[in-house]
Amino acid sequence: MRLGQLVRGRRRLAAYWGATVVQVVAVGCDVKVLKQASKVSLMPLLLSWSRTEQAPPLLQAALLASAAGDLLLETDLQLAGIAAFAAAHACYLAVFLAEPGQRSWRVVAAYGALWAALVAVLSPGLGGQRVPVAAYALLLTATAIASRWHNPRSGLGGTLFLISDALIAMRLAGRDFPGRGALVMSTYAVGQYLLASGAVHKPDVSRSPSVDRR
Repeated sequence: MRLGQLVRGRRRLAAYWGATVVQVVAVGCDVKVLKQASKVSLMPLLLSWSRTEQAPPLLQAALLASAAGDLLLETDLQLAGIAAFAAAHACYLAVFLAEPGQRSWRVVAAYGALWAALVAVLSPGLGGQRVPVAAYALLLTATAIASRWHNPRSGLGGTLFLISDALIAMRLAGRDFPGRGALVMSTYAVGQYLLASGAVHKPDVSRSPSVDRR
């Protein structure tokens, strides 16, 4: 990577973390203008950084779809926003499954149990949103599994993204608590960065992918 490209990447990443801090503080203090402005700037900044890292097109598509989702969720187009994030997760899955590391079925079992527990706990309060929330949570869980198979960094990102959206589902189910909004955005921003940075750092190819059947 050339020096100029490296400097640009670091500047864009610094801008991303700056916008993240502004977003979390604005959510915590309920400053509406700053909340909206910083939120819709997050994914475009991360997308810009990913391009300096020569990220694969599908990763860039995931970040672009996430940016669309953030924007749409700030309007009345809630279903369109959810669809945009579903598209983002589909892109992430394609990225991570194209070059997986060790495929451990224990990871599948652990995340599957977590998904089932979340659905069981939150379903009574979700009403008519029960089925779409469960389906979207299943897609999130698949991303968490595939990202963990890819490498630990992206796997942590997938977990944080799952936690972030689980916190949103808690609000929908009537289980809100103080500080939840700031926690949602902090786990979302860190999770997206770890997913993206984990994807641009290839897994160790000296070991061929294997399946852990234990």
